[in-house]
Amino acid sequence: MSASEFICELQSFSAERVFNPYRDVCPDWDRADAAATRSGNLKNLLEAVHASGVDTIWVARDLGYRGGRRTGVPLTDEVHLNTVERLFGTGSLVRATQGEIVAERTAAVIWKLLGTIGRPVMLWNVFPFHPHEEAKPMTNRCHTAKERELTLPFLWYLIEFLKPKQLVAIGRDAQAALEDSPIPVINVRHPSYGGQREFNETLADFYKVDVPLAAKQETMKFFA
Repeated sequence: MSASEFICELQSFSAERVFNPYRDVCPDWDRADAAATRSGNLKNLLEAVHASGVDTIWVARDLGYRGGRRTGVPLTDEVHLNTVERLFGTGSLVRATQGEIVAERTAAVIWKLLGTIGRPVMLWNVFPFHPHEEAKPMTNRCHTAKERELTLPFLWYLIEFLKPKQLVAIGRDAQAALEDSPIPVINVRHPSYGGQREFNETLADFYKVDVPLAAKQETMKFFA
């Protein structure tokens, strides 16, 4: 399966209380061609990562309404689209929304650390869409066990497509999804909900780099 065929499979998914950024268009914030734009962003990322021979996939839980729902790029908000271009060599990634650029805290932590590491990884989610509460599209909820079962094949396809040597499970849901993986898995705390310091320190130690300055400042406030 090629990157284009993979995107087509993603576009075919539909479920209640789920926004599929590769097929759906938000009536409040999206441009008319938003779904196609986000699909193009992800396709550019997949092709760049495949061509570069990236050997690690970072896997988190699901897309957030301030991040991947808007950009189509996992764990990435609009603030960091240009950062993806520079670090991954993707070529142009395009905003799919209108109005002010929206930032996401988790994306900021992820990209601060990736900038310190200085080499690309593939980013993905166990549930690669945006699950939200009933009638509240701009909220985040955890995907259900049934939703995970339906979409895990996307993750296994990526693993087969990229053939990574290492997986990073970000948070408990990713850890549960990857517990039977034949590929080595590093389990790290999710950077949200007080886990930023441990997330940074665990991966900084693995990649043999210094913890980002922002994380050190966060640690100093923690012990103040």
